[in-house]
This record gives sequence, C-alpha cells and structure tokens, in this order.
Amino acid sequence: MILTVTPNPSLDRTYEVPSLDRGEVVRATGERVDPGGKGVNVSRAVAAAGRRTVAVLPLGGAPGALVADLLDAQGIEAAPVPIAGATRSNIALAEADGVLTKINAPGPELTAAERELLLETVRRQSRDAAWIACCGSLPRGLAPSWYAELVARAHAAGVRIALDTSGPALLAALRERPDVVKPNAEELAGAVGRPLTTVGDALKAAEELRATGAAAVLASLGADGQLLVDEGGAWFGTAEVDAVRSNVGAGDSSLAGFLVAGGRGPEALASAVAHGAAAVRLPGSVMPAPGDLDPAAVTVTADVPVDRALREPVS
Repeated sequence: MILTVTPNPSLDRTYEVPSLDRGEVVRATGERVDPGGKGVNVSRAVAAAGRRTVAVLPLGGAPGALVADLLDAQGIEAAPVPIAGATRSNIALAEADGVLTKINAPGPELTAAERELLLETVRRQSRDAAWIACCGSLPRGLAPSWYAELVARAHAAGVRIALDTSGPALLAALRERPDVVKPNAEELAGAVGRPLTTVGDALKAAEELRATGAAAVLASLGADGQLLVDEGGAWFGTAEVDAVRSNVGAGDSSLAGFLVAGGRGPEALASAVAHGAAAVRLPGSVMPAPGDLDPAAVTVTADVPVDRALREPVS
C-alpha cells in the first residue's frame, strides 16, 4: 500500500481553450472537475495502476465534500481530517498548443488541533504502508518544519518516505534524510540557489541535495526527461511525446510510477518516465492507466548527457 499525504488539497477545475486572450470572453471546448493536490494525484495514479493507496488529507466545506465524493467515485480510499476552513478550489486553463495557465488558491489555515490530528492520522494509516508520499505546498498554519517532523515520525515507524515539495519546506526536511525527493527543474534550482542550463547542472544540483540529506533524488526536467541520483549512481531517462495535451499532474504521475515499481534504481526511473509521458498525452489531470503506457518508447541510460542544454532552462 502507498499512503499519500496532501496537506493542502484542492478541487481542480480544468478548462481546455483554443487560446487564452486576456480581457476577452474565452469559450472552453472541454471541462473536467477532479480531486486535486499533488498527493491526491499520486494516489489517483497509483490506483489507476491497480495498486492499493490511501489518501490522507484535510477536508472542509462544500469543496472538501466534493473532493471526498470524487475520490470515492474513483475507488480511492480516503482518510479525511475534518477542518473548519473550506478546501481550496483551483483553476487550470489548458490551451491547444499545450500552454497551461494555473490559478491556485491559498487554501485554509489549519489550527493547532488540526495540525496534530493530521499527523496522528498519518501515523494510524501508515501501519501497512510500503511508502508514504508527502506532496505539495503547506497550507497556512503549518510551519516549514512540518514535513521534517513527518519524515522523522515515518522513519521512527520504519516506513520509507518520498517527498515532493519545494522551498523552505524541502530544505528543512532534508535534515531528516527522506528516502526520495522529487523536485522539478525550477524547484531543484531554487534548492541550490543557482540557474540550471544543462543536464549536467541538474546532476550537480541533485548530488548536492543528496549530500545535504536526501537518500535519492528523482528530478523532473520537463520535456528534457528525468534524472535519478542515488547511492548506486545516476541515470537519465527520456521518452518522446508527439503531442502534449496537458501537463497537469505529470510529475505526480511520475512519482507514482516510480513508487509502484519499487522506488529504487533504473527500472523505477523507467516506470516514472513512462507514467509522466503518458500523463501529458491525456486531458486535464487524468492519470494514466496501464493501457496508456508505452514502455518501449522509454530510454534509460547511465551515460548522463551532462553537456546537453536544457530546452527549458531555469534562470
């Protein structure tokens, strides 16, 4: 079982539009409403892969009730933590050329009692977990050290933990040695405080995160591929994608693919790349099922192309 923790979940509305013209009436050609948040997306992708998952998340108000209903409709076990505030609602505008515009609400502020109940719920639910995936931004009321505390508690219980967050929360958690961290290129650059213009830059940054405390780093480099660095070495994975429909949740799908494949080594990286490539071909934040994957299109190599320029450099 893979347990996911989403401290700041959302109700996600995705609209497909021909183009986004500021100040004009834009008519959508497609619409989806999904339970959102990075950990929720990981659970959805794990469930789509046929594996058991439990999603721990604080929920409140009418949006929270709808998130719970949507999770149930998708066959995902939820362990909701009741909160007084309303779950946030997010909007994504997906243009025909693949450009995505997201509007993310800040979310509710958790009380001290709600913070502790969230940690206690994770503790209870983690007894049967092979992995805990802690994902996304922290809501108001949770200090940057909250993820660090969660990592420490998970390790004390003997459970492996994957962390997908950024900024001060990521840096604070590194001291507790998470088993995997999964930054994208922008988050990786932010963690080391310098630009990334080549795959080699990303490799050096990932090695620095390992030196700081991460046991393994799974870095998503967008259209350039994915990089895995752990105690066994470094691997680079790519997959050609003919057309990008939406990249919402692609990184979350990648993390799910990595974990369902064992969360270790080049085989897990290949699964992560296959899941991420499949996700961008689907509308909105639809998570890929096994039939959507194309493992034959994935290439994984230990010969990391350090001199390759990133198509999407981070300044």
